[in-house]
Amino acid sequence: MRRTIPGLLALLVALGLAVAAAAEPLRSGHPVFDRAVQLVTREFYDGSALDRFNEAVRREIEDPRSPVGAESPPSRVDAAIEAILASLGVSHTDRFRPGTIDYYELADIFRYAIRDDRRRLFPPDGDASYPGIGMVARQDDGRWFVTDVYDGLPADRAGILVGDEIVTVDGKPYDEIASFREKVGMTVGIRLRRRADAEPVVVEAGVEHLRPLAMFERAIAQSAEIIERDGRKIGYVRLWTLAAPRSMEVVAEALARGPLKDAEGLLLDLRGRWGGGSADAAELFLGRTPPFRLIPRSGQDFLANVRWHRPVVAIVDEGTRSGLEVFAYALKLNGIPLVGTRTAGALLAGRAYVLPDDSLLELAVSDAVIGDNVRLEGAGVEPSVAVPFRLPYAAGGDAQREAATEEMRRILARG
Repeated sequence: MRRTIPGLLALLVALGLAVAAAAEPLRSGHPVFDRAVQLVTREFYDGSALDRFNEAVRREIEDPRSPVGAESPPSRVDAAIEAILASLGVSHTDRFRPGTIDYYELADIFRYAIRDDRRRLFPPDGDASYPGIGMVARQDDGRWFVTDVYDGLPADRAGILVGDEIVTVDGKPYDEIASFREKVGMTVGIRLRRRADAEPVVVEAGVEHLRPLAMFERAIAQSAEIIERDGRKIGYVRLWTLAAPRSMEVVAEALARGPLKDAEGLLLDLRGRWGGGSADAAELFLGRTPPFRLIPRSGQDFLANVRWHRPVVAIVDEGTRSGLEVFAYALKLNGIPLVGTRTAGALLAGRAYVLPDDSLLELAVSDAVIGDNVRLEGAGVEPSVAVPFRLPYAAGGDAQREAATEEMRRILARG
């Protein structure tokens, strides 16, 4: 027995060293790549995915053509990080680089998670903001097409429409941040093409400092309007995100005493930019408690509890993600029609981390389950009425909104 104890101790030490070695993340020597690997290894919600993740990391480090290492150029590191994150195959797991609208919007959404870095990243006050006109575009076959125009902002006021091709800004190729840098308070000339065979036209828009969450609240409020159809008043509001602190409060105000108070039915546009927010946000439309107001001596009442009990039709697409998908699922479960295309299937809990090059790593840190065992991750929510949307040269046409309006007209006609 005495002779076996040293042997057992040696075996235990060896096993301990082997476990420690297995738990130690692979290293390339490049600080940004290695930090991303470390964070995934430590924080990613699904431990069973780490084997394939580590295999992807090993492939990038040992790539015989271009291994990732301390001297790798940024483009190689970018491609390597994209590859290892893609190996996880889930939502809420991506890297965002400075110089993009997504970066600033995500930084504001995760402002508390990155609070230790905010003043350094966004001097002097630490508030994420960027110069822009309130539109988002994406590249398709080398050309930029407008995907979103935030309601009430300069791009909207200038008449820029979803589907417009952005040719140049002030005579130079479009860049979502650089095109407007150092031009706040000035006007830019945007050359755009509305049809594939049309000559470009120029519109002018003023550049503003945009603070994402405040901008989203403003856009939600500005989107509220009444559509007249067959003598009926159909309300419309676009819920760009649930992540802004007052997103649902803005909607409630518009319904209770704003432009939508006399609507007979409501089109609730959930084709958002980001999800976030409370998981029970849909209670404004599903809750059975009556509306409740507090009225002090001044007479200026306070909306303590708003509930909408008139008909609702929701509009959804692949931009309906995360918290907005929970919203859409709850509406559909309660018999409210969804019009559009399948939602993103992106329902995990994410968190942001600042990498050494100041890029942001968004990482899924928790699974998300609805009810007993419903997972929308990778599945999404199917619409009740399927209506596709084609972006290039849409000229502001919106078949999904039109179909939702027609669906509401039929509901109201049935009484």
